[in-house]
Amino acid sequence: QVRLVESGGGSVQAGGSLRLSCVLSGNTDHIGQINYIGWFRQAPGKEREGVGRIRFGGSSTTVYGDSWRGRFTISQDKASNTAYLQMDSLTSEDTATYYCAAHTGLWRRPWDEPAEYDDWGQGTQVTVSS
Repeated sequence: QVRLVESGGGSVQAGGSLRLSCVLSGNTDHIGQINYIGWFRQAPGKEREGVGRIRFGGSSTTVYGDSWRGRFTISQDKASNTAYLQMDSLTSEDTATYYCAAHTGLWRRPWDEPAEYDDWGQGTQVTVSS
């Protein structure tokens, strides 16, 4: 089993930035099977939506949802099994709980489909005030 722990959330004013971290720990073999880390968010009363994903290790190729491309940046430090979500130019609409998730194996659904991911963190709250 693998454990994912998000951190870095908090309160920020509109126009500000936050950097979220997602640290992976647990079974080394299982971590080695992870090929993508996805970032998702869920606002109150709304469905969980995909922000973006990164190829874990290797090329670090990223994909973003249209709503966040150019404002949000996903990166990683494979040596420490950590993925990051840099969020800039935040607005009140970015207020949500942010989650990271681990994917293994082949893609059977679109990358932003939560059911495609095997393991999830507990989430970290981001609140943006206008």
